[in-house]
Amino acid sequence: MSESDESTTGSPYAPQTPSETAAMLSAVGADDVESLFDVPESVAFDGEFGIESRSERETRREAARLLKRNDDLTEFLGRGHYAHYVPAVVDDLSSRSEFLTSYTQYQPEVAQGFLQALFEFQSMLVELTGLDVANCSMYDDATALGEAATLSQRIRSISGDRVLVPERLRDGKRAVLENYADGPGLSIESYPMADGQVDIDALAESADEDVAMVYAETPTVRGVVAERLGDVGEVADDSDALFCLGSDPVALALLERPADVGADVVVGDAASLGTGTAFGFGLGMFVTREEFLRQVPGRLVGASEDAAGRRAYTLTLQTREQHIRKERATSNICTNQAWVALRTAIHAAWLGPQGLVDLAEDCVTRPRDLAARLDEVVGVQAPIHDGHHFREFVAHTDQPARAIVEDLAARGFAVHAVGEHLIQVCATEVTAESEEAFIEAVAEVAG
Repeated sequence: MSESDESTTGSPYAPQTPSETAAMLSAVGADDVESLFDVPESVAFDGEFGIESRSERETRREAARLLKRNDDLTEFLGRGHYAHYVPAVVDDLSSRSEFLTSYTQYQPEVAQGFLQALFEFQSMLVELTGLDVANCSMYDDATALGEAATLSQRIRSISGDRVLVPERLRDGKRAVLENYADGPGLSIESYPMADGQVDIDALAESADEDVAMVYAETPTVRGVVAERLGDVGEVADDSDALFCLGSDPVALALLERPADVGADVVVGDAASLGTGTAFGFGLGMFVTREEFLRQVPGRLVGASEDAAGRRAYTLTLQTREQHIRKERATSNICTNQAWVALRTAIHAAWLGPQGLVDLAEDCVTRPRDLAARLDEVVGVQAPIHDGHHFREFVAHTDQPARAIVEDLAARGFAVHAVGEHLIQVCATEVTAESEEAFIEAVAEVAG
């Protein structure tokens, strides 16, 4: 495009012509485009990045030097971020160019492979939960929970405006939920826990016709497997509220199906398969009943037939979405985690049904055995909660928890401090070879 053409028609990336831009600025009373933005001088770009130019070799050397500053710790961390072995096939297949460089699958004629993979991801979640409809991902578990809360306001049978959540909830998850709740005017309230479990009596006392949604988790943020989810579902049903359950696909392979305890919506983070620990790189799952199909946020992949009668996949019911319905869309989310969902689907398929169950069983026996051995250490009582645990547990330490965490870090291990004398420990197959050294380190610092 010549310069003269651009002055008349704009460019493919900035289609406004100079005259159109001037007319818009005049309409809003602005002198120039820069005056529309309030950028502090301290962070405004002045034309120079202030970064010394380097060759590729020098840049690699500098990057390696910076990376060496990271602590080399064996992580017994959990609380939403879990390390499982990711097979090489996940990287190999997901790194193919048609997956890695793919844009949103709006053109089914050129995206059948990716659409099929996303359909399989949805199908896996439907099978694991026993519910009817899964979308092809949200950003993470926190945004999925927020979308469940706003879903409750689009269902005609629900008139309440209170959302009840466990008193123990990851801070980041609650903060995102509160952001979502601000628009529709929902109030977020906590109900108490008893020995790591939902206090059913206290929950029942809190619930009434003003409740829009009851949220529970299994496993909980402390790794406890919830035992009375059916009772939680009854409390929600008695209040004409949604019952939203938080979990993850590995746990769901072993625990009772959410549909069997009355769950209306299942949310959580599915990135425990396919990505390992990314500390912020999530994959939200959202599964619900068919009666709420047209209120589901995010994208849905459906199966159909092409003109030749062959099975084909396409994005379906797009009139729910922002790019079509604008402000009347079911959600402000206008993208998803398609590539991460692809990796999760590949990992789950590689494991197979029995492999997924085996992994889930290991997530029960491994923390149980580690807790029993830590309980033998002087100055440690583990776990503090009675009942089954999944991946992680909380232990009491006679020494201050923060001191324990710092002393363990000095010995190459990372755990969470979750109270003045409480630490949280997560154990998976990835940490198996380090457990002996970890127990020895705890014995050294806990006495």
